[in-house]
Amino acid sequence: MPHTDTRLALIHEWLARELGLDPERIEPASADASFRRYFRVFRRGETLIVMDAPPDKEDVRPYLHVTRLLEQIGVHVPHVHAADEARGLLLLEDLGRTHYLSRLRAGADPEPLYGDALRALADIQARGLEAARELGPYDREPLERELLLMPEWFCARHLQIELTTEERELLAQTFEFLIAEALAQPQVFVHRDYHSRNLMVLPERNPGVLDFQDALRGPIGYDLVSLLKDCYIAWPRGRVERWVRGYRELLAARGMAVGSDDREFLRWFDLIGVQRHIKVLGIFARLWHRDGKPGYLDDLPLTLDYVREACTRYHELTEFARFLERRIVPELPVANARVAAELSRTAGARHA
Repeated sequence: MPHTDTRLALIHEWLARELGLDPERIEPASADASFRRYFRVFRRGETLIVMDAPPDKEDVRPYLHVTRLLEQIGVHVPHVHAADEARGLLLLEDLGRTHYLSRLRAGADPEPLYGDALRALADIQARGLEAARELGPYDREPLERELLLMPEWFCARHLQIELTTEERELLAQTFEFLIAEALAQPQVFVHRDYHSRNLMVLPERNPGVLDFQDALRGPIGYDLVSLLKDCYIAWPRGRVERWVRGYRELLAARGMAVGSDDREFLRWFDLIGVQRHIKVLGIFARLWHRDGKPGYLDDLPLTLDYVREACTRYHELTEFARFLERRIVPELPVANARVAAELSRTAGARHA
């Protein structure tokens, strides 16, 4: 019996025999970029979600820990109804099927949605100062590890370019600058993936917040840039800056450290965005080349554009910006076309 069928049989047994539930049916709800899967459980007019996290691949304890912290802050995360940590099974509140991205792509007014998301983020950062002390630090080691994903997976594996000694030195200098800038920001509770695919549209206590198990204590601008420079949907710079200024006012009203003026806060926002998007370039490439998941490659151009645009705004990144235009930008469409051709050949072979 395949591994996935074994896990699904385990879920049926857990629900029926150990929790005393009698599901009418169970169907896939979603999967994410990790080894976790989610199933929607239908019973007596209500639905619940089962998180399936194989214990040899995933540890549900961080998820449970961060759930507790966010619920104490008042953030709307899925309530945990039951947990079997040893077998990697959680029974969760169902926050529905409509995430921000689908609503926005359907033409919804972004202002009320982002207003709710920004207020929820302000709660996480302002009310979560004590909770953040229970999180690991988003310090030099994880920041550097994430940045190094770009030369390994995006440049070498995806673009198939070999960096020169001078280019590697430039990357090292750029990464050191970005790490120093990140560490200089006020440190707060950081969700680490606070974007439109992880925010659910709800009629009450909007938004529902998902995928927070990797939370750390880190730079104040990180989650804000995840939301407003989203890798899946883009907004005009003028609107983004207006949202950033409004968010700074929200935090200032709560007594948070928000820098000397709007310009400093915007610098924090932009520069931690360069770090995040360099990391994401590596992660999206790795999801294909290591994990066989090509779906994120279409999001690489927007992610790269965020890096390019931010680098033009700060003189410290001028040389890195030139490197991107000379060596990276021309190769990305070539690399993505190469993968598309490979997928087409594979599909053709399957149907032959």
